[in-house]
Amino acid sequence: MVAVIHQSKSLKNLLNYNEQKLKQGKATCLTAANYPKPVDKLNFHQKLNRLMHQAALNERTKVNAVHISLNFDTTEKIPESMLKKIADSYMEKIGFGKQPYLVYQHKDAGHEHLHIVTTNIKADGKRIELHNLGRNQSEKARKEVEIDFDLVRADSKKLEQAYQVKPVNVQKVVYGKSDTRRAITNVLDGVLNKYRYTSLPELNAVLKQYNVVADRGTDDSRIFQKGGLVYRVLDEVGNKTGVPIKASLIYNNPGLKYLEEKFIENEHLRPPHRRHVKNAIDWILTGNKEKLSLQKLSEALKKESVDIVLRENKEGVIYGITYIDHKNRVVFNGSDLGKAYSAKGLLERLQYSPPDKKVEPVKQKQKHTQSIKPDVPHESNHHSGWISSEPISNTSQRSLLELLTDPNHSPSFVPYELTKDVHRKKKKKKKKR
Repeated sequence: MVAVIHQSKSLKNLLNYNEQKLKQGKATCLTAANYPKPVDKLNFHQKLNRLMHQAALNERTKVNAVHISLNFDTTEKIPESMLKKIADSYMEKIGFGKQPYLVYQHKDAGHEHLHIVTTNIKADGKRIELHNLGRNQSEKARKEVEIDFDLVRADSKKLEQAYQVKPVNVQKVVYGKSDTRRAITNVLDGVLNKYRYTSLPELNAVLKQYNVVADRGTDDSRIFQKGGLVYRVLDEVGNKTGVPIKASLIYNNPGLKYLEEKFIENEHLRPPHRRHVKNAIDWILTGNKEKLSLQKLSEALKKESVDIVLRENKEGVIYGITYIDHKNRVVFNGSDLGKAYSAKGLLERLQYSPPDKKVEPVKQKQKHTQSIKPDVPHESNHHSGWISSEPISNTSQRSLLELLTDPNHSPSFVPYELTKDVHRKKKKKKKKR
């Protein structure tokens, strides 16, 4: 059995997600624990109000909604009566036995699994601490439940591989909103709370390995102006395809506000893992007498579970680099690690030749050069590529994916002070005439 725990600020979103499955015939509500009525006598509002009433006993705690999924091996066919007992036993063991909670059996995947909605606010107004709940209480409870109910152990390689994050199968999801949302949700479950990222481009560097991207839209789009966010599926060459899914339609509402909180939280969790990436790069480069190519470096880093993600402009010039450390599940821009690990610094340490630039003939009428406008961070005008290892998914058969541009990047341009001098000189010449 595999247990996955998510925290949220919205009980309504969590409940609505499961109730929609119920309406679609893809789920059954098995249990309403610690409710005044049996589950078959409760409507949506009664289910929600019981949870909301208890959560309101502690107004200081904003993260008061908990969503748990219990996943079983594909070979197991478990009757409803036993599923109820498993859910009750698990909730008791993690300290939620006296909490109001709803248990749903979902039937939209190839394996038996339960979804549980509850609150961490107790009847006396005190909160149940959620920090390390999954690592400590849940892990212990999972092992005990497996023994008590003779379930397939999650420690086996077979079950571990079954719940690894997998790239979205584009052909299966592009034509249906429901399938698209489910596929995207599966990827987000394996990334959002497990990787340490501090910006949208860093998050997308990971998501794009699974054919998913978080998209704000262009600056003149309604979704951007409203501060919204959608998740999109990418095809084999990195183009957005299929139905865009609003963040608000996903059960834990992973919109901009949610992500911004993650950015702040992750900023303090990344520093201890910088050394692993830097040491891996230094060890590989200093261990070779001759300079390595970028491809050779990426292949060597695969053994250290590190992916290199490149950002290139239209001419194929590399201007940015991101490192994804899958071992420690952290993401770093090259500049975060130091100048020697930035795109410019790293390429100087490698055997690398930039693509030839096409020199256009200068027109006689052209009086002065024009500055290059910096890129708009949320609207990519660049072609990007990534060099990936496959620590948690098979990516060897996929093409290069377009990467989101770096919001901190501003390509070199003619400084304004120099253009002022040019104009001043021209004005002086005109006055002499």
